[in-house]
Amino acid sequence: MMVAGVGCRKGASAREVGAAIIAALSRAGLRADALDAIAAPATKSSEAGIAAAANDLGVPLVLVPQAELEAVGARTVTRSDRVIALMVVAARTAVGPATCALATSEAKR
Repeated sequence: MMVAGVGCRKGASAREVGAAIIAALSRAGLRADALDAIAAPATKSSEAGIAAAANDLGVPLVLVPQAELEAVGARTVTRSDRVIALMVVAARTAVGPATCALATSEAKR
């Protein structure tokens, strides 16, 4: 299962969020159809651009509670104290106002 973890500045558009996701997939040598879901911090639930990007890509949006993000923080590849303070913890690709980090699991599609 391939998941795109996304974050963005307030008001980022679906196009901007989607561009960050596509850039991260491209950087990993993957096509958009490799994506199974988009995950975002639960506090980003009001960001229409994230929800619209998930809809545009035809994948579900999973909102992750803060406690779960903090629990995995120590296992990330890169860390940014500023970003940690803002709650998004992951190696990432940044494009404009949006960021994307890809994660895989052995879970079935």
